[in-house]
Order: sequence, then C-alpha cells, then structure tokens
Amino acid sequence: MGATIRARFSHGVLEPLEHVDIPEGEVLTITIIRLPAKGEAGGLERSAGGWKELIDAEELKRNI
Repeated sequence: MGATIRARFSHGVLEPLEHVDIPEGEVLTITIIRLPAKGEAGGLERSAGGWKELIDAEELKRNI
C-alpha cells in the first residue's frame, strides 16, 4: 500500500502533518519531493520561455 502525505522536516526529523496508520517499528521507503515555498517559482514557472524561438506559437494555436 502507498500513500502521499505532507511532512515537516525539523531538527533532522520528518514530522507527518497528517495521521499515518502505520504499525510502530515499520520500515518504510520514503521519496522526498520538495514543494516550492510561497513566492518561489514552481516547475511551470521555471520552464517559462523554454520553447521560445523553437516553435511558431501562432501556427500552434491555429493547429489546435
């Protein structure tokens, strides 16, 4: 079974921000994905302009 939860990292410890139904002592594999802080650009914003001069935007709009 898998789940996605939010957690806070503080003083070297990950603290779940939601209830987690896991038996005490269970060994888990954890994937960490850092969410952008407020005001920080996310993936979409960081990719802005990446296609500039590679495609004709007007032609793309007409084809759509």
